[in-house]
Amino acid sequence: MARNNNQTGKSPLLEFRNVTVIKEGNNVIDSITVTLQEGEHIAILGPNGAGKSSFIKTITREYYPVHREDMVFRIWGRDRWHVFDLRALLGIVSNDLQFTFTRDISAREAVISGFFSSVGLFTQEVTMDMEEKTDRILEFLEISHLQDRLMTELSSGEARRFLIARALVHSPKALMLDEPTVSLDLHSLHLFRQTLRKIARSGTGIILVSHNLPDIIPEISRVILMKDGRFWKDGPKKEVLTDSNIAELFSVPGISVKEEGGYYYATGY
Repeated sequence: MARNNNQTGKSPLLEFRNVTVIKEGNNVIDSITVTLQEGEHIAILGPNGAGKSSFIKTITREYYPVHREDMVFRIWGRDRWHVFDLRALLGIVSNDLQFTFTRDISAREAVISGFFSSVGLFTQEVTMDMEEKTDRILEFLEISHLQDRLMTELSSGEARRFLIARALVHSPKALMLDEPTVSLDLHSLHLFRQTLRKIARSGTGIILVSHNLPDIIPEISRVILMKDGRFWKDGPKKEVLTDSNIAELFSVPGISVKEEGGYYYATGY
């Protein structure tokens, strides 16, 4: 059972209770119950096909749950959201988004377009405040020197950092990352991890969705294990990332989970 650790009295950032999503006759999300607080850093870990991306799409209202009397489906205490307001509250970075931005626009334009939820700029009026905030974000993420390059000229890791910058223009309550290290080489992975850790330490909540154990940065303290459309385990990182849990999650016997420098690795398979 997923935890509810709200001790602040404020509305949770996310509150799901008995949420089910059906696609093509299958329960891609199966009676999920979970509460996430503002500023919380969590990871959702599971194999391919576990329902992780479907969970993200349910949050962003790309998927809608089956209506049931006992269902709760709230973000920041509200049941209803305009989709653009919601995407400003929760910054999303995904491989689908990166594919969408593989086009001949400058990296800076990609970031500024986040203010308008568009892919590039057309007739929108860009204000001085937008320009100044973009400058601050690019400097914070240490990518200002790349801003004039085209998105098609950037490496996968560089492009992903600009999409993170795009997600941060609205100062979201949480940054959600769906399989963020796919296609990154070791150097790009190192830079990406440093970027993510810096954001986490700045106070923005991190919701990391991955099938990759080493993606879980040290600042993440809570881990949810997901399989077959359900949240299977949920709790403190050290209690959840055990040999037996990871072996069962990925259906690979004999796994040994090791911790080094705040990161977790699986060996013995």
